[in-house]
Amino acid sequence: MRILIEEHQYDASKVKDVLHGIDALENVEGKVSIHYVGYYYNTLLRDCVFILPKVLVDEHELVFGRLNPEDIVHINAADNLLTQTEHDFIYKFAVWIYRAIVVYKNSKQADTDIVYHVKIAQVGKGMRRLSNTYLDILLQLLQFNRENQNFFFFVVKNMHAGHNKINWTRTISHSTAIVQNGSPVYLNLVNKRRQINFDEELLVIFFSILNYIGDVYGFSKSINCNFELIKGAQFEAYLNGLGKTRLLRIKYKYFSDKALELWNLCYAFFDEKRQMRVNTEKKEYLLVKNFNIVFEAIIDELIGDNPLPDGMSKEQDDGKIVDHLFTAKSLIESQKGPTYYIGDSKYYKIGHSLGKESVYKQYTYARNVIQWNLDIFNDGKQTASGAKLRDDVTEGYNIIPNFFISAKLDEALSYTNDGIDKTDRQNNKHSKMHFKNRLFLTSSMRHPNSFFIVYHVKKRFDCLMFFRQE
Repeated sequence: MRILIEEHQYDASKVKDVLHGIDALENVEGKVSIHYVGYYYNTLLRDCVFILPKVLVDEHELVFGRLNPEDIVHINAADNLLTQTEHDFIYKFAVWIYRAIVVYKNSKQADTDIVYHVKIAQVGKGMRRLSNTYLDILLQLLQFNRENQNFFFFVVKNMHAGHNKINWTRTISHSTAIVQNGSPVYLNLVNKRRQINFDEELLVIFFSILNYIGDVYGFSKSINCNFELIKGAQFEAYLNGLGKTRLLRIKYKYFSDKALELWNLCYAFFDEKRQMRVNTEKKEYLLVKNFNIVFEAIIDELIGDNPLPDGMSKEQDDGKIVDHLFTAKSLIESQKGPTYYIGDSKYYKIGHSLGKESVYKQYTYARNVIQWNLDIFNDGKQTASGAKLRDDVTEGYNIIPNFFISAKLDEALSYTNDGIDKTDRQNNKHSKMHFKNRLFLTSSMRHPNSFFIVYHVKKRFDCLMFFRQE
């Protein structure tokens, strides 16, 4: 398994083989960078290559604050540089990024112009294809192992049921009895011999595949059944065609849904691997250009309203586009109704500072949303969400929370540590106002008086929220 980082400047001579199969142009200094995120199968190295988002490196272009991206290109060879926690994090991170692109590609809102997807083989007759790429098959094999431990133990229990029972017919016919006190005693008992067990052969093949995946790609094996696995040169023969042959010979032995599902997964693995070995010109990849669009879609799925509240549109009349817009509880205790929350995704490297344009746009978004809300009530209508930004008596405005959200790695590299953490940036407050200590203006052109408070959302995101100044 190979690891590349989006937009990092690599020495072209050192990663030439890894970049085989994708277009990456070298600059005059001999450097090359990749402006994609995703996965592709390298037919030259016969290995999976993941291009991970640039948020994996900090402002010093270091991974985990201490490693150069070049050090982990061949991650299997970097085990002495990575801790076990870092090693596991990279594998999980690569899979999550791949799955995020898959979900985005299949969504109705996907921008198809930025997604590049080719699969290596088509669905063949007589075989139910369960996935689109070689990586998908690996992930489904691992998932089947996690979710079907009870099935494995049930099969193993049935295989060994009655194994130690004595075969009296064969014992009597093949052994000489000693008569003691009028009763025959047999010293050489013959147990029941097991016939060829096709359930066992399927499980041996399956766990041998898991062992291969773990050795080659670093995924956790989690093999709990004590079978003599197929390894080394023998498994190479399975990859070159013997695996498909053996599975086809025993296919008719399976009738349960679980056994058939397992058979299909194993067959798909050997079929895909065989085609990659036979035809080295075949390519498969799932890459996305402009990953910031996918990032926005992920955040919007987590926090955004769908559809947008009160008929609003992300595309503003002034040409600006709001990334996230949703309704939630008002920040004023006396205000019973909800208010609007406006978000802006920032797909930056860790430590990247916000530009003046980004901050100023937040004020523009707030003005546009206020006007949109006022137009509804000025026309004598009501908002479906119940949000009302201006008070009829005081003509003061409700607070509109705004936030920036960007990527951030959890310090403990944990995927379960949720919560909000305040940013450590020094410049974390921004303010614009006409008058101090007022929530609204008396002029005909009302601008929101606001200040910003910066937060980090642990594990993945930075959150910059602003509130109207009191």
